[in-house]
Formats: sequence, structure tokens, C-alpha cells
Amino acid sequence: MQPRCRRIRRALTGRLPERQPMIYGIGTDICDIRRIRASVGRHGERFAQKILGEAELAIWQQRSARWPERGLRYLATRFSAKESFSKAIGLGMHTPMTWRHCEILNLASGKPSIVLHGELKTWFEGQGLTAHVTVTDETDYAATFCVVEKL
Repeated sequence: MQPRCRRIRRALTGRLPERQPMIYGIGTDICDIRRIRASVGRHGERFAQKILGEAELAIWQQRSARWPERGLRYLATRFSAKESFSKAIGLGMHTPMTWRHCEILNLASGKPSIVLHGELKTWFEGQGLTAHVTVTDETDYAATFCVVEKL
């Protein structure tokens, strides 16, 4: 906002405009569920343990026990969401971004949210960032979109 506009706004309202968040980064990813199925077939639960945080792993185990295909879809959406988040923050899969320091968990409403741990959480909060993520899956693909804002 131009200085003149600020003076006018202050004169009219008695206060300056509030700072609005700005987009820091955007990331998207499409994951082939068949590739996740092949990785789980080759490496078993170790693959999920490498990708998922503790809370995600417990959910994956429950879903896989009841319906294996649902477990694969869950794993694929989490893999894809972490990829899109890493793109949105501009780090890729480099420190402090790690698979297990980033969890995609659902709120009570069902909305997916990003929960960070360790060095990644410290770095993210230090940058003054907040993130929004959406996930979806269809027969063969999982897709995610992530927007990171700087407050």
C-alpha cells in the first residue's frame, strides 16, 4: 500500500490496515497408487515405516488390517501430500524436511492438516509459516495440493 493510501486509510478509520498473509509457496503432486503397491510388495511394512510418522503409521496399520486397498490409498495420499508440502516450502526432501517429521493427520471435521515435528517444526515456525493441504484419490492415483502462507 502506498504511503498516501496509508495516510488516507488512517484518517478514515483511525488505524493502519492489518498485514495480510502472503503466499510463500505452492506445491502439487500426483502419486501412482500402483507404484506404492509395488513398493509395499517389495519392502513390506518397512516402506510405510520410512514414510509415515507414528500417528500416521498407527492409522495405516488399522486401515490395512481391515481393508488392504484402503491402507494403500492412505499411504499414497500421505506420500503425495509430503511431496507437495516439500515443494511448497522450497526444500524438497532435504534437511530439515524429512518424511517422518511431517505428518498429514485429519481434524475431527475430516479436514487434513499438517503436523510437524523436530527441526522441521522449529524451522517452519521460525519462518512464520502456515500450511493448507488437500488430498484426494481415485482408482490408480492420489493427488495433493499444498499452499504455504507467510504471516
